[in-house]
Amino acid sequence: MTLTELKYIVAVAREKHFGRAAEACFVSQPTLSVAIKKLEDELEVKLFERSANEVSVTPLGEDIVRQAQSVLEQAAAIKEIAKRGKDPLAGPLRLGVIYTIGPYLLPDLVRQAIARNPQMPLMLQENFTVRLLEMLRTGEIDCAIMAEPFPDTGLAIAPLYDEPFLAAVPSNHPLSKQKTVRAEVLKQETMLLLGTGHCFRDHVLEVCPEFARFSSDAEGIRKSFEGSSLETIKHMVAAGMGVTLVPRLSVPKGALVPVPARRRKDDEAFVKYIPFEGDPPTRRVVLAWRRSFTRYEAIAALRNSIYACELPGVKRLS
Repeated sequence: MTLTELKYIVAVAREKHFGRAAEACFVSQPTLSVAIKKLEDELEVKLFERSANEVSVTPLGEDIVRQAQSVLEQAAAIKEIAKRGKDPLAGPLRLGVIYTIGPYLLPDLVRQAIARNPQMPLMLQENFTVRLLEMLRTGEIDCAIMAEPFPDTGLAIAPLYDEPFLAAVPSNHPLSKQKTVRAEVLKQETMLLLGTGHCFRDHVLEVCPEFARFSSDAEGIRKSFEGSSLETIKHMVAAGMGVTLVPRLSVPKGALVPVPARRRKDDEAFVKYIPFEGDPPTRRVVLAWRRSFTRYEAIAALRNSIYACELPGVKRLS
């Protein structure tokens, strides 16, 4: 049994396809298949069920793959321990970020990380929460910035900040003249939502739960529309198609400062961002990583870089 063979079975379990697993491991498919067959013969168990269309892991194979992932992580930890003796921050950090945080946090975060820890470049991956959790479990990324809640997967969690939501309405909408807005008022409007898979969609539906029923039937087409990104939805708001909720960091700089519309640029002249009356709905943004991840200094350095970001309008957490 070798670490290479363990790497191969983890890759097949992740990709559910021998060809894609071979590509991910930078070997030919016959090389990978022979190595896995050798391991199955050695263990005298069948790890995978092969069919014409897909590969599935056997029940016993699930346990073996899970243990193999742990062994690979521990082997990698040996190298990390050696690196830490020279420079605990040496080498890239693989960071995942959900779609509704990445575009607004990463520009400032990358600048801060380069200035503070140039020897630790960030390898970035944007994706849905469920996919980032899977990538954390399989070791494809080291840590992830996500919004709670998400399933308890035994990860280590460090709260970063609480971020309020604002309402985004067309500049010619009657609500645009108000200084604050109540969630009850938005229930009468056409709500623009992110597509299924975005956790921010769920946050919006918590504020306006009655829109949940519109997202699953034909009638809803008249009451809610879906976009692929927050920026796309903002364009839809600017076009007068409806209203939406946005996280504070996604609000353009200066958009909350009263200025003549002619001095604003692009969609800023056509979208008004309105705070909620009283306690606003918020989301908690956290940094998550595997408890077995050994680069504690790298996690601490990343947190410090995040806290060095401007983060306007959010409540920082320690």
